[in-house]
Formats: sequence, C-alpha cells, structure tokens
Amino acid sequence: MAVVLVTGSSRGIGFGIAHAFAKEGHTVVLNGREDAGRLSDAVKELRNRVGGNILGICANMSDYSAAQGMFVEIEATYGPVEILINNAGSAHFGLFSHMPTVDIGKVLADNLLTTINTSHLAIPNMVRAKAGSIINITSIWGEVGASCEVVYSAAKAGIIGFTKALAKEVGPSGVRVNAIACGAFETRMNDRLTSDEKVDFIEGVPLGRFGNPSEVGDLAVFLASDKAGYITGKIIGIDGGIV
Repeated sequence: MAVVLVTGSSRGIGFGIAHAFAKEGHTVVLNGREDAGRLSDAVKELRNRVGGNILGICANMSDYSAAQGMFVEIEATYGPVEILINNAGSAHFGLFSHMPTVDIGKVLADNLLTTINTSHLAIPNMVRAKAGSIINITSIWGEVGASCEVVYSAAKAGIIGFTKALAKEVGPSGVRVNAIACGAFETRMNDRLTSDEKVDFIEGVPLGRFGNPSEVGDLAVFLASDKAGYITGKIIGIDGGIV
C-alpha cells in the first residue's frame, strides 16, 4: 500500500478521492488550506468510515515553504509521498473585466501554483524510487473555456499543459503524470446555482445529472494503480458527456 497525499481534501471532490484511496487500504494524508476545524472533521469522518492510517495537515499549498513543511511532516510520519493527487483550488465567478487583480492572483495561485509546488516537492523521491503517480484535478473549462470563469479556465488549462509536459520529463524515471478533467459535480462550488439553474445545466448534460465525488475517486484509484501502468500524460474527462 502507498502513501497518498490529496490536497484540498476536507470536502467535495478531494474528500471523495481520499475516501476512495482509504477504502483500498492506502495511507492517506488529507490537506486543507485554512479551515483546521473542517479538516479535523474530515479526518474523523474518514477514520470512522474506513479506519487505517489517516492524517490531516492544514497548510496552504500555494506557499512553497508551507508545502515543504507538510512534505517533511508526511515523510517523518509515514515515509515519502508515493501517490500525489493535486486537487486544491478555488474559483471566481464574474466578468473578467470586473475581476479584482488580487482575485486574479489568488485563483492562479490556488489552482496552478499549488499543483506546481507539490509536484516539485514530490518528484525527487519518486524519481529515486523509479516509481510514483501524480494525478492533477483539472476541469473541462480548462479545455473549452467558460464565460465568467476566465482566469479559472486559464489556470486549469495551465494544469493540462503542465501535466503533459511533466509526464514526458519524468516518464523515463518510471513516474506517471495524468489529469482528470471534471465536469459539474455535487460540491460546494456549485451551491451558488439556484435550483432552476441546476435544472437548466443538467439539460445540457447527456447523462442528465451532476457527478458524485466518489466517481472521481474511483477513477483516481484506477489511474494510480498498476492497471493503468501504461497510461501517462493523458487528460481523462469525467463530465457526463457534456464536452
């Protein structure tokens, strides 16, 4: 069993991914940016559901020093991170022309910089071990773009490019890098939608529903497993057929 780090995992898709790996018997480290109480509750919930080695660390992954400190703590407790799931992120809804510059920087940092920082910290041990899997959680908007989510779309597109390039660089060392492009899921991010807006959105989804975070978790477990040992540099869509 591997040591798995899932960033941004105190709720939503991140928690669904952490739960999927914990069910498989892996050692799982949950991470949240600032809500230590929510993270503690998530750790307790996961322990109650499946037991096993579960650790929670509150740290902002867009801060390289904070991310580095988290990796040191993980290695001291369980050993090097062998599977890294980059899920941490944030969104901003509104016209790009009205978006405050501070929010532009935050969305880029929360989505793209977090992924770059943690990958940079995880890769040396993976390369030494000639094994490892990095899975970056991106969005369908990173592929096709979304009005009123321009910077978020740009950040997620950056993750796609980062994934493809890094996979080529570390593939010869036995490290695989893939991404999961998510569509609409039942998460807090979509709580902003009214009931009518959700109905309208679902009408454009061929499978006629929002996704469940557990479905992303199951896909991530597969991509990190030996069954996907010949898959790297790929962007796997999970969107109900919307794209």
